[in-house]
Amino acid sequence: MATRRRPPLPHQSPEQRRSNETAYNIIPIHNLLADHPSLRFPEVRAATAAIRAVGDLRTPPFVPWQPHYDLLDWLGLFFGFQEANVSNQREHLVLHLANAQMRLQPPPDDVDTLDPSVLRRFRRKLLNNYTHWCSFLGRKSNIWISEGRRGPPSDSRRELLYVSLYLLIWGESANLRFIPECISYIFHHMAMELNKILEDYIDENTGRPILPSISGENAFLNRIVIPIYDVVKDEVGNSRNGTAPHSDWRNYDDINEYFWSRRCFDKLKWPIDVGSNFFVTPSTGKKVGKTGFVEQRSFLNLFRSFDKLWIMLVLFLQAAVVVSWKEEGNDYPWQALGDKDIQIKVLSVFITWSALRFAKSLLDAGMQYKLVSRETLWLGLRMVLKVVVSAIWIVIFVVFYAKIWNQRNRDRRWSAAANTRIVTFLEVALVFLIPEILALSLFVLPWVRNFLENTNWRIFYMVTWWFQSRSFVGRGLREGLLDNFKYSLFWTFLLSTKFCFSYFLQIKPMIRPTKDLLDLQDVTYEWHEFFGNSNRFAVGLLWAPVVLIYLMDLQIWYSIYSSIVGMGVGLFNHLGEIRNMQQLRLRFQFFASAMQFNLMPEEQLLNQIGTFKSKFKDAVHRLKLRYGFGRPFKKLESNEVEAHKFALVWNEIISTFREEDIVSDREVELLELPQNTWNVRVVRWPCLLLCNELLLALSQAKELVDAPDRWLWYKMARNEYRRCAVIEAYESIKHLLLTIVKLNTPEHFIITTFFHEIDNSVKEERFTKTFNMLTLPKIHSQLITLLGHLLIKPKKDVTKVVNTLQALYEVVTRDFFKDKRSMDQLREEGLAPHSPIEGGGLLFENAVELPGSKSDIFYRQARRLHTILTSRDAMNNVPLNLEARRRIAFFSNSLFMNMPHAPQVEKMMAFSVLTPYYNEEVVYSKEQLRTENEDGVSTLYYLQTIYADEWKNFLERMKREGMKSDVELWTVKLRELRLWASYRGQTLARTVRGMMYYYRALKMLAFLDSASEIDIREGSMELMCMNRGGGTVGAPGISRANSSTVSTLFKGHEYGTALMKYTYVVACQIYGTQKAKKDPHADEILYLMKNNEALRVAYVDEVVVRDVTEFYSVLVKYDQELEKEVEIYRVKLPGTLKLGEGKPENQNHAMIFTRGDAVQTIDMNQDNYFEEALKMRNLLEEYRSYYGIRKPTILGVRENIFTGSVSSLAWFMSAQETSFVTLGQRVLANPLKIRLHYGHPDVFDRFWFLTRGGISKASRLINLSEDIFAGFNCTLRGGNVTHHEYIQVGKGRDVGLNQVSMFEAKVASGNGEQVLSRDVYRLGQRLDFFRMLSFYYTTVGFFFNTLMISLTVYTFLWGRLYLALSGVESSVADNANTNRALGTILNQQFIVQLGLFTALPMIVENSLELGFLAAIWDFFTMQLQLSSVFFTFSLGTRAHYFGRTILHGGAKYRATGRGFVVEHKKFADNYRLYARSHFVKAIELGLILTVYAGYSPVAKGTFTYIALTISSWFLVFSWIMAPFVFNPSGFDWLKTVYDFDDFMNWIWFRGGVFAKSEESWETWWYEEQDHLRTTGLFGKLFEIILDLRFFFFQYGIVYQLGIAAGSKSIAVYLLSWIYIAVALGIYSIIAHARDKYAAKEHIYYRLVQFLVIILGSLIIAALIHFTHFKFLDLLTSLLAFIPTGWGFLLIAQVFRPVLKNSWIWETVVSVARMYDIMFGVIIMTPVAFLSWMPGFQSMQTRILFNDAFSRGLQIFKILSGKKSKVEKRF
Repeated sequence: MATRRRPPLPHQSPEQRRSNETAYNIIPIHNLLADHPSLRFPEVRAATAAIRAVGDLRTPPFVPWQPHYDLLDWLGLFFGFQEANVSNQREHLVLHLANAQMRLQPPPDDVDTLDPSVLRRFRRKLLNNYTHWCSFLGRKSNIWISEGRRGPPSDSRRELLYVSLYLLIWGESANLRFIPECISYIFHHMAMELNKILEDYIDENTGRPILPSISGENAFLNRIVIPIYDVVKDEVGNSRNGTAPHSDWRNYDDINEYFWSRRCFDKLKWPIDVGSNFFVTPSTGKKVGKTGFVEQRSFLNLFRSFDKLWIMLVLFLQAAVVVSWKEEGNDYPWQALGDKDIQIKVLSVFITWSALRFAKSLLDAGMQYKLVSRETLWLGLRMVLKVVVSAIWIVIFVVFYAKIWNQRNRDRRWSAAANTRIVTFLEVALVFLIPEILALSLFVLPWVRNFLENTNWRIFYMVTWWFQSRSFVGRGLREGLLDNFKYSLFWTFLLSTKFCFSYFLQIKPMIRPTKDLLDLQDVTYEWHEFFGNSNRFAVGLLWAPVVLIYLMDLQIWYSIYSSIVGMGVGLFNHLGEIRNMQQLRLRFQFFASAMQFNLMPEEQLLNQIGTFKSKFKDAVHRLKLRYGFGRPFKKLESNEVEAHKFALVWNEIISTFREEDIVSDREVELLELPQNTWNVRVVRWPCLLLCNELLLALSQAKELVDAPDRWLWYKMARNEYRRCAVIEAYESIKHLLLTIVKLNTPEHFIITTFFHEIDNSVKEERFTKTFNMLTLPKIHSQLITLLGHLLIKPKKDVTKVVNTLQALYEVVTRDFFKDKRSMDQLREEGLAPHSPIEGGGLLFENAVELPGSKSDIFYRQARRLHTILTSRDAMNNVPLNLEARRRIAFFSNSLFMNMPHAPQVEKMMAFSVLTPYYNEEVVYSKEQLRTENEDGVSTLYYLQTIYADEWKNFLERMKREGMKSDVELWTVKLRELRLWASYRGQTLARTVRGMMYYYRALKMLAFLDSASEIDIREGSMELMCMNRGGGTVGAPGISRANSSTVSTLFKGHEYGTALMKYTYVVACQIYGTQKAKKDPHADEILYLMKNNEALRVAYVDEVVVRDVTEFYSVLVKYDQELEKEVEIYRVKLPGTLKLGEGKPENQNHAMIFTRGDAVQTIDMNQDNYFEEALKMRNLLEEYRSYYGIRKPTILGVRENIFTGSVSSLAWFMSAQETSFVTLGQRVLANPLKIRLHYGHPDVFDRFWFLTRGGISKASRLINLSEDIFAGFNCTLRGGNVTHHEYIQVGKGRDVGLNQVSMFEAKVASGNGEQVLSRDVYRLGQRLDFFRMLSFYYTTVGFFFNTLMISLTVYTFLWGRLYLALSGVESSVADNANTNRALGTILNQQFIVQLGLFTALPMIVENSLELGFLAAIWDFFTMQLQLSSVFFTFSLGTRAHYFGRTILHGGAKYRATGRGFVVEHKKFADNYRLYARSHFVKAIELGLILTVYAGYSPVAKGTFTYIALTISSWFLVFSWIMAPFVFNPSGFDWLKTVYDFDDFMNWIWFRGGVFAKSEESWETWWYEEQDHLRTTGLFGKLFEIILDLRFFFFQYGIVYQLGIAAGSKSIAVYLLSWIYIAVALGIYSIIAHARDKYAAKEHIYYRLVQFLVIILGSLIIAALIHFTHFKFLDLLTSLLAFIPTGWGFLLIAQVFRPVLKNSWIWETVVSVARMYDIMFGVIIMTPVAFLSWMPGFQSMQTRILFNDAFSRGLQIFKILSGKKSKVEKRF
């Protein structure tokens, strides 16, 4: 970061500070007389008065006491807190206490006094973790307050001092906030000193009143925070940027767990003793061991953490093999178990079980020995005892088991003595099982287990000492009995299915071929066989893939069961009931009542809230709303307040749609609920719902021409929309005609009389008798003509209007009446003029007066009437925009789902939103929009084409706002254009707009809460009367998300209410640096602050004072009065911010500036919607409800992936992610009760997390996936995570393959690090068995099983290769049993590889929300667009990075970038990214398949070979071709040629020290080996063992060469190494000659090449003549020796530290370059071929952008760079 110099700030007293400050954050607490809407609340005054009640407290020494000081100033002066921290926490505390008092039920008698219960409740919540910590350590809490219902007044002040002290400590602790029990330790001692001050203790040394041990300016920071911070900093420095083993340095968790034992009191003391061993760091030359847990890098962590799962799988496998081994007459296992021998053999599982326990105890000791020290000798003793005891158990079981068989063999039958031995063995086994039986009984009684674990009695510690280490977290994790039953039932069914499947379809079919292979004699081996005639190795290879699939297929069964259960839960939650506009039409009539019921507060008696009666009443009401019982819409007449509220909310939603340009002006008219300006007596439903209804009513009238009035009306009124359409059309026609005809004219009188007669006939039920129904179509036609003339723009022809009115009059007077009336009768009845028209003109000639063009309301209503009269279709495609339709459907559906009642805004929980931001895009610049890529495509043009309808709507809005020509978009309207583009990308502007909808929604809801009936009715009229753009429809051109049409009705208090309830903090970490550098990002952030009142920006400022860099957490806002950015708080930090992972550190520093009871974490790629923001107060009410035995601490929120329409790849990612964030999370929350925190929209209980380490973890590398650790921490500390799907937040995902792959690499690496973490270990050990299974298979288990799928393919193919090359396959080629076993393996492998567990949740979730047919169609469309290729490729990405991270480390944060992907990625870019993770692996598998095809007797038949290898070839194809299939212009011939040239330039570019990997192959090659530099000894050893597989090719193939002449001698293999030596020698000679002669004496270089060629030719000729060498052997030998060379290269890389300085290393690098050239050519070959083939480029474009095609995207034109004329003019 850049730093700037600034003079040191002079010391200011709190009084000086307060008098100087004019800037404030939310409430001007320093000036309660200020004109601020928040200060109207008496609760704010009450909270402020409470903290100012210093009373008779002893004043701090050394600083003059001022009358304006309050309790926080008092604490700040006594304990040396920073003034900015004091100011920040003062507002924090006042806001929270005021909000809490607002929510108090019943309201306090004295609203101007802070209620003691508010403080008590807050103190208990805030200090709950501290009191538990004290209890855990056996220390008495230093909260000296009686816990009675009502204490003395001094108790309230003391409580206020305690919570203030804690908040001040927390607010200044900086990075120590990640160490919550350290904060508890500090608070414990400072609270004691506070107590001594309050109790007037006397210092024994001085005889004066006691003072805190630390005091003075910034004393807390300097003497408490900085020493501990320095320890953390030194330990992080010792991590060598995350490359050192985790076991060598202490992370945040280690330092925190130091405070979990009483030794912290003995060693650290108070004031803190910096000489303690706690402060010893590696930089001082000494070392302190780990605390609580040692993270060791090993795959064995998976067994150690989840040993119960692996024990279950291994024991069942053993038992199943034993039972199925006896085949004769045993089709079912219970038949085999009738045999006594089998029964006893099954008992051998106890030996295996004890052996696995022994392995677990050995692992515990081997991995955690570093925890043992002089202070933790008991831990070491337990480790040793566990190893010894488990070894003894093995011996006992072996001895007793052997005795059974000895007795049986001696007696030759199962005698009584043998049975006695069996009983003895079972008794021993029962003793062995006692811990498991005890655990099972406690599982059935979960509350007993919770009680025992949470009770801090020493007797329980002694009892549990043997089983687990004492830990502050992970206690009392059992759920309630009902939840216990639900997830137990789920897993019982799942495990039953899995084990039945495994026994009958995996294990049993393998028994017969296994026996055949073992019995096989005289196998003709094709090579030198070392192990005689034993086929056990072949049997092992046959079983290996089966065992691997057996171990991982629980993942598939989990996927199937979770999909079924998730669908069931979704159906019960009423998801997907409204999927489209047609279904919305059916429900819309109940919509207003549903909105009123859910979104508007309902006055309830206090004694009824939450009672069974009220809940039952709610359930019945929801049932009525959901299914229309009782016709709730009947009461919704247009004169009711409910209708006006509904209209205001609905129209505001449609208005935001228009501002976002997802609907057009015309669609606004069709969707909005117009206010009643023409005195229509029915609900004026949106035109969308009334379309075609009037025509249907006319056809009914025509059919029932002779029916009585009542019957006709009954038929029409059965459809609510038809009834309303008829009445509205009639009354609108009446109003329209009376408006356009002048008052006091004969024509006006005639019209009035005519309508009066119609009204009377309807009233008297003689309408059909009076009027001719068959004339109605003629009248209808004339009215349409009339409206057509009225709506002509811009100039209207009055003559045509007059003519139409005359024609209409003729039709009515002549044809409409059943009884024909003469002119005299018409005159007599007032339906004709009594005297000639003045001036001798015709009727209506001088009576028509059309409203002016500014009469917008009239013409809007006329257009509405015209739509009702003319619409013939169902308008199912309105709105046209798919996103608008989806949002309307989801919002309307959500109102019929179960959600808590909304409180009034004043009584809702306050909350904040926090977004971490570093340096991403804020708003796209003009240059970014116009700059073209190599294909000639600009970002703007791309967006115009992808979002064609939204671009059209945007232009329409701009023209309405005064834009004369499109050129102005780049001048006057440039800001609007940039925002329009930014709102379609993943920018900060989009996120801010979305989050500010909360503020806008709260203001509107606050207005509706307090507005009277008259306010709402008159406000509705006022909105209609507003000039909305000079006769053109649509919402005003407002780009700011907090602007609102309803805001014109606000009275002022709404702003104060919303500000008290909501704050949005964006943690722009380097904003200060950006301002100093004049970075455009800083200007854009300022623009966002300027336009969003509730937005605050927190950043880290670096100031150089006397050559020392000081760091500050700074909060700024834009002051609307001063019209500039103002600084609110500046809190000094102990040092640099980033000690751990960057993102959680950034969140942590800004956390002190958030407010409220809850905080929603929103990432930079997220969005929000206004209609969803309306439901936020409902969501926050969930904190009051119990879910199981606990209230929620994290409210999970559903996500909508908004990037799915960009390309097919984005669609695949979107579909995959959608199923994960909906169905996946739904099942985890209910019934599995193990949902964690996987993403950012979740809402945290702020004060719960504030005291428990924050909303993420930040330890370097181990917490790479920082989000999920918040969920781990929450579960371990007894929290509860729920999931709610009636509200959603938008989320963007990566849209290009490279972005997706980097994201998946980050996630997979993060999961690899999780495997090593203490959180995963503790959850695996502390959760009950079934929740542990749920946890495993949805976190690290998912990634491990992904790796297992890859391993299964490898194992299967290597096994087949061994069988083919060895000759075993030839010997068993005709064995039907072996072939059946092969089929078993293949079928399982193919099912697994299909990615069933990825596809099924997608299909099920889409079926639920879109419908079954739509889901199936989407699935097949995805397959046609090669989604299986993408998912298979992703599988490879996850497997590679997960495996490599566990084995070697090297995980790192990968910035994926969130831009639009339209440019072509070069071949070299793809090679760099995928060479090691996909390409090399695919080439290896392809080589195995090729060799197998050549040498396998089974594969000689084409069909057999295809059936055998099709899934493997598909994997090879996917891993090689996916980067090119999903690369724009991936098969363009010219680009392919240029890409290959670029690739070769990159390969041969030598570069220098500073060359980047993008420029130089050598730099990239070294970077690819970085993980080998940081790996441990075991990692290197394992890598070498894996690399040895490449030598097998040579061993297997050399015996197949003609030169071997059928010999099976070992000499054949040994002599083949001569080939390697010769090849290496020739290469070295050529390389040496090239380096020496190629540049200056080229002729010598050519001579050397010539001699090598001649020599080689002579050797080949000699071999052909004198040996059995065939020319084909040359090509075949390449298949043998090239893998050998690659194996040597990989092993050389492991030994790089040894070889680097030797002459060998140059050769290694040179050979490695040649191998990468060869790999590049192999991969480029199919790409070049497909590029050369005609038609493939257009087909690939079609595959990549097909979804956009269906929405009118001419992507081919885009990629050809053919611009529209408009773009060219720009």
